[in-house]
Amino acid sequence: MVCYLGPRTMQTPATARTGPAAITPAYRWSVVGILCLGVIVAYFDRVNLSVALADTAFKNFFKLSDTDRGLLGSVFFWTYAALQIPAGWVVDRYGVKVPVAISFLVWSVIAGMTAFATSLRELLALRLLLGAGESLMIPGGMRWIRYNCKENDRGLAIGLLMAAAKLGPGWGAPVAAWLIGRSDWRMMFIIIGFGSLLWLIPYWFMMRNDDREIEAQAVKAASGPPIPFLKILASPVIWGTIVGTFCYQYFVYYCLTWMPTYFKEEKGLSLDKSSWFTFAAFTGMAVVATLAGFAADRLIDRGYNAVNVRKGFTIAGFVMATTELIGAYSDSPEVSIFFAIFSLSGLGLMTANYWALTQTLIPGAAIGRIVGVQNCAANLPGVVAPLLTGWLKETTGSFTAPMLAICFFLALGICSYLFVVRPKYAPQFS
Repeated sequence: MVCYLGPRTMQTPATARTGPAAITPAYRWSVVGILCLGVIVAYFDRVNLSVALADTAFKNFFKLSDTDRGLLGSVFFWTYAALQIPAGWVVDRYGVKVPVAISFLVWSVIAGMTAFATSLRELLALRLLLGAGESLMIPGGMRWIRYNCKENDRGLAIGLLMAAAKLGPGWGAPVAAWLIGRSDWRMMFIIIGFGSLLWLIPYWFMMRNDDREIEAQAVKAASGPPIPFLKILASPVIWGTIVGTFCYQYFVYYCLTWMPTYFKEEKGLSLDKSSWFTFAAFTGMAVVATLAGFAADRLIDRGYNAVNVRKGFTIAGFVMATTELIGAYSDSPEVSIFFAIFSLSGLGLMTANYWALTQTLIPGAAIGRIVGVQNCAANLPGVVAPLLTGWLKETTGSFTAPMLAICFFLALGICSYLFVVRPKYAPQFS
């Protein structure tokens, strides 16, 4: 298997287009908007279980222990992470439009069917299937952006897509909590799951099915020998990115799966109030991610080195995220809430830029598979963080140890981007 990369100075696909009609900026950003909405919906269908796990009626119905809740928070990511590279291959082979539509249809139905589960075993099976269904969304969206956005637009486009991944849980948590409060957990799963199907209407009529043609033209326009895909996987840049991505997402998935429970059980907040923390923190992260992606694009547009700019934003995001430890050691709920929001919002500095950095250091074809590798690393913490947090909490009786684990991974991420993710370690063209 080979992947054609071309030289680092190759013309970007968005400007090398010679076959399919050149797209207008209005169409480009409209499609980015539709993809962002799809990601928001995907995260609605993930975070609804995290809110349900903090609901007493749900917990009692399934007789869940802390370990069971950790397992339920984790199991989605077993299939989601495992299928990222195959999902990347699918969108590389068949394009974005049809595979993403099929996967969206499948996962929306599965999300709605959660309302009819009657045992822990059935819940686990549905979450495994949900992870499989959602696996194509990010590789598909990233592939479309790679072949339709230039380098100095890509940070903003990826920033918007990743901001959507934060707005999903940020908005989804209070919506899920509101639905549970007004009816029950079953109706919440039905409304959010089956209601998601409405997204398919604008997506199907707006999305063109031409990204494989654009890719073929970009490869034809470039010069340079092909690089085997396995050589890309052996690159220190890929492995440094995998480690850094895991560390970033560990904190995110801790917040996604355990934060409502943390504020309810450790700080004494109601489910409604704790879900509004999730809204504030992930919305703040989404805003910072979008602004940071835009700011990095503008610096690159002015002539600053793209790798240095995106690495700088990435490391700064890690550093700001470590302030979460201040809130963990505070006895004040207000201080804890402030630093939880501040640290997660600060992490947004790297959200768009660490994704764009990978495309800068490893440009070219097979982007779906490359994104699949990175997104697999991004979702392995979805397996680890809920389980490790549940085990540490049950073993120590508090959330202090889980917070220390977060800071360990953040420090490891800083080291990875400082010392390993460097241009000299990128796969070479000879």
